Amino acid sequence: PEPAAAPKAVLEALATKETPAPTATKEAAPEKEDPEEPQNALTKLFTPQEWEALKAFRKELPEVFASAYDTKPDAKTTAIQLWGVTLDPNGTKDAKASVILIKWLRARNLNVAEAKEMLVSTLRWRDEFNVEAALMEEFPDDVFGNLGFVYGKDKEGRPITYNLYGANGNLKTVFGDVPRFLRWRIKLMEEGLAQMDFETVDQMIQVHDYEGVSMRSRDENSKNAASEASSIFGSHYPEFLSHKFFVNVPTLMTWIFWIFKAIVPSATFAKMRVVGSGPQTIGKELLPIVAKDQLPKRYGGDAEAF
Repeated sequence: PEPAAAPKAVLEALATKETPAPTATKEAAPEKEDPEEPQNALTKLFTPQEWEALKAFRKELPEVFASAYDTKPDAKTTAIQLWGVTLDPNGTKDAKASVILIKWLRARNLNVAEAKEMLVSTLRWRDEFNVEAALMEEFPDDVFGNLGFVYGKDKEGRPITYNLYGANGNLKTVFGDVPRFLRWRIKLMEEGLAQMDFETVDQMIQVHDYEGVSMRSRDENSKNAASEASSIFGSHYPEFLSHKFFVNVPTLMTWIFWIFKAIVPSATFAKMRVVGSGPQTIGKELLPIVAKDQLPKRYGGDAEAF
């Protein structure tokens, strides 16, 4: 989660750049199944323009891998694993791989060159950040134990990630070590992605809870953590957000949210909802997309969760 407690935190959460997939029209209806392309429920929704861009993008994988892993002489021909899906630069076609690759294309309006640059950057970042090590790291429960959870799924099977900004009253212990906070946050994100099958589900729901947040509790470390986390998610996790709910938001932060609607990309803003406080109010917003047995009681559901 981006750190708690001030309007800037909400704005940075809103500022993540996400470009939606092009809307299908009568001229750009979903393509009929290509017998040469493995299909699943998600690839069947691709438009003809997306398929055209994807096929061109896939041909660029050898160069993408060579650029991303420039110290490995066999990078051009070596497959990699990304979120449990094999990306093969040798021309192998796979439906799940198509679902992964289309995300970078959609984030760059189907511009193959720009998507290529973005994917190279992501692969380099994952290597430098050492995401796999972060996934194995154990973080102290007294610091992070109540800050974030992956719990339940929405009615479409999308996993739900909860970020509880005010759960730890001592923010200095949370953000005193910014690199550690970022490793914890990336681990939480990756745990959510691990629940996607990339056959029927490739996005998530996020709930950002501001209960207990003080408007004056941010320090320089928390600001830096917010900025870095926003940059990471915007640059290296494209098109993974279905909806984001801000709940128990202080009144002042709600006003700022609407004021800055004018500067937030409309496609991104359309995914956001600012919700009031209390189970009944929150449930009114969440229950249309999340079944009661999947939603914690504190948010208006029936689930005995965190």
